Amino acid sequence: MALIKYSRPNTDLFSRNFNDIVDEFFNNSASNYRKDSFMPSVDVSETNTQFEVSVELPGLKKEDINVNLEKSRLTISGERKFKNEEEGKNFHRLETQYGKFSRSFYLPDTIDEESILAKYEDGILNITINKSEEKVKKQIEIA
Repeated sequence: MALIKYSRPNTDLFSRNFNDIVDEFFNNSASNYRKDSFMPSVDVSETNTQFEVSVELPGLKKEDINVNLEKSRLTISGERKFKNEEEGKNFHRLETQYGKFSRSFYLPDTIDEESILAKYEDGILNITINKSEEKVKKQIEIA
């Protein structure tokens, strides 16, 4: 059985082949440059009462993930190891990223450091950080 790349309908032959060539050139050169690390996708949002950070880390166990807070800097780090356990298995394309990762974010002074909660489920690390009502800045009206 041969693996065939999915081709998008309604595209002409030249642009599809050119896009494949450009994609492969840039993806392969970038991945060959740094095979020992990767950068997971992160979503950061805010509500009236808290900050929320979601990190995509599929295939990891929660024991492989570190979450630290030091001097108002939240750091999420860990490592996804490549497992090539099957003898004689040849990869034709490997798009999953492996290696060490680290993402850091400076948090505002208005957070409650004791309220940080990290939960890992279905490959997504969700971190919630409550805002401190005592530290929230208030607008002062000029008379």
